[in-house]
Amino acid sequence: MTKRVFSAGFAWSVIESKWPGFEKAFLGFDPAKLTFQPDDFWHDLLSDTAIVRNGAKINSVRENAAFVQEIAKEHGSFGKLLAKWPSSDEIGLLNLLNKRGSRLGGNTGQMFLRFIGWDGFVTSQDVIACLRDVGLDIAAEVKSKGDLAKVQAQFNAWAEETGLPYVQLSRICAMSIGENRAPH
Repeated sequence: MTKRVFSAGFAWSVIESKWPGFEKAFLGFDPAKLTFQPDDFWHDLLSDTAIVRNGAKINSVRENAAFVQEIAKEHGSFGKLLAKWPSSDEIGLLNLLNKRGSRLGGNTGQMFLRFIGWDGFVTSQDVIACLRDVGLDIAAEVKSKGDLAKVQAQFNAWAEETGLPYVQLSRICAMSIGENRAPH
């Protein structure tokens, strides 16, 4: 979660190069350890040059550690919740991440799910262009609940039709249009 939150709006290479510092500063991302750290611990991170010193994003680590622990109490573990959540309801999972997590709305939540290997789509510019190209009436930036529902319905239909995982469908869609597409 932290890597995706900090990568939003930054060159990912900066976050990657500083990642060992993040792991040390945030105690290996152990939710139990992080939730019991005093306010001074979090304040001191604002001057830690081993990480990106963004106060809102630093605070999101604290809030997301608590979120992960809450979900674990409710479902046995955060992983168990993700494992049983159906890909046919990605927008429901994204809504949970947005409402209960910190800074996990929009594409950050989608990228978090993609990077942990959850089977879902990502509404990148090329995916949106592909969806619009096949006739889906959605905005150039998919943000509304209505547009997300249309995207989910299209991916559900493709998954039903092809039997392919959502992540593969999303990648095929992205690579079928735009600058990523090889010319004929």
